[in-house]
Amino acid sequence: MIDTPLSAAPAFALGPITVTWPVVTTWGVMAVLTAGSMLLTRRLTAARPSRMQALLELAVVTLDHEIGAAVPGHPARLRALIGMLLLFILTANWSSLIPGVEPPTAHLETDAALALLVFAAGIGWGIRSQGLGGWLAAFARPSWLVLPLNLVEQITRHFSLMVRLFGNVMSGVFVVGIVLSLAGLLVPIPLMALDMLTGAVQAYIFAMLALVFIGSAISPEGGEPAQSKEKPHE
Repeated sequence: MIDTPLSAAPAFALGPITVTWPVVTTWGVMAVLTAGSMLLTRRLTAARPSRMQALLELAVVTLDHEIGAAVPGHPARLRALIGMLLLFILTANWSSLIPGVEPPTAHLETDAALALLVFAAGIGWGIRSQGLGGWLAAFARPSWLVLPLNLVEQITRHFSLMVRLFGNVMSGVFVVGIVLSLAGLLVPIPLMALDMLTGAVQAYIFAMLALVFIGSAISPEGGEPAQSKEKPHE
């Protein structure tokens, strides 16, 4: 169980740099996802797709549908980013099921990095789709009087994105850890199942909110962005 959510136990040092256990777990999650993606996609075929390939294609189609419902234009341009956020957060949340492993998403610095990634992606896609002038002008809509409020909103909604994920994952780890220490091994199993469900829901919510935030930067008025005129990326 986590001693305090604002500190991380050091794992080892690389010269003057101290590597903490959440960083090590994050590396492990990335290694698992990389190896799993290579293993599952090495024998893709259009002639006779396997059941696993059909399942993967269904997942991609479902993700594309979610992206297309929130952002105008071809969904393939945001598929990698939103899919990566969903898979990483889901795997990181479920890593708490391994004895002795603390999920990196239960530490504030990991969630801050994910929220900062979404923030940077929104800026990048906003400038790419509207141009620098158009992206900056969007903060003055519908009037220059609301410019400070729009700027504050950009910061607070990404801050809430970080805090929401951190609070839900950290609280779940604490509850399971406390019950485990008081009641033994078998009693917390229903709570662990509930923690898995919560982890999946939080991963979905984070990814969908990231999609909404990036979509609002691409097309702040809900119209068709200029970037949608590009050829689809397959």
